[in-house]
Amino acid sequence: MNHSRRKFLKQAGLLFTTSASPISFEFALAKAEVMTVNGPIKAKAMGMSLIHEHILVDFIGADKISFDRWDRAQVVKKVLPYLLEVRELGVKTLVECTPAYLGRDARLLDELSDRSEIQIITNTGYYGARENQHLPKHAFKDDAEQLAERWIKEFENGIDGTSIKPGFMKIGVDTGTLSDLHRKLITAAAIAHKATGLTIASHTGASLAAFEQMEILKEQGVQHNAFIWVHAQGEDDVQKHVEAARLGTWVSLDYVSEGTVERYLEILQRLKAEKLLHRVLLSHDAGWYKPEETNGGDFRSYTDLFEFMLPAMQEKGFSKAEIKTMLENNPAEAFTITKRLA
Repeated sequence: MNHSRRKFLKQAGLLFTTSASPISFEFALAKAEVMTVNGPIKAKAMGMSLIHEHILVDFIGADKISFDRWDRAQVVKKVLPYLLEVRELGVKTLVECTPAYLGRDARLLDELSDRSEIQIITNTGYYGARENQHLPKHAFKDDAEQLAERWIKEFENGIDGTSIKPGFMKIGVDTGTLSDLHRKLITAAAIAHKATGLTIASHTGASLAAFEQMEILKEQGVQHNAFIWVHAQGEDDVQKHVEAARLGTWVSLDYVSEGTVERYLEILQRLKAEKLLHRVLLSHDAGWYKPEETNGGDFRSYTDLFEFMLPAMQEKGFSKAEIKTMLENNPAEAFTITKRLA
């Protein structure tokens, strides 16, 4: 980000610093916590958060992926400057959404968190999108209870032999009506939520699968506010965003870029008119170190929100308080570990 853009954001009150005074959350209990790779912290300590980003993603497939496909030192060298860049912009927490069998590396995230001083949150769960090629073999034969037990154990004992625990669940389903396998994934997530209090973030897209998942959660006795509708921008009908938000679901618009500003403003203005900004999450879905490409390929920075989206929101009349609701209050509430039972 260039100096003139940073100066503009400061003058506009949109560049939040890490020294900003604490905010009070209407939802919060004093003991509300989230889980980072360095352990639990108070939810209000998340500060400004990017709730859907990636460090490294490997699409080689569940049957071929392994940690020896990348060199952690090289990944750290490539990615660390991008984390330091957003720390300067006031970001305190980054939610890393790469699931198991797609490149989740808890040790890598731990090192990057230590070196960047960015709080990083990782996940448990399985990703069924992309026609199930990132699901391990046991996911096809295990029932929902058995899958849930695997995820619960990671929360209780740590990930991949470490003491690092997940702060949420990440699952993925394909567009359209849910397959039986994907119904099993969301059912397993509901079971695991009831045991752990971890929020469920589901790669979804268009609304049909989102509402089907929400119905399964309801049947399982889990409130809709335990569910993040990931990639909700994939739904063209803004009324569906309104309906989901009214039910308590988190509506995640998570591919902020220069090219998405106009569309996102349309969605946000409608949600603002309906007094539903308290159910909105914003992020980039950026990063993406790719092990199969030289030096990880093109790595997309985490700054478009600050360079393009926030100035456009201010021009459309969004207040600093409304922006802080979406970037601070909402993430802290969404990722608070608590059992949200119907």
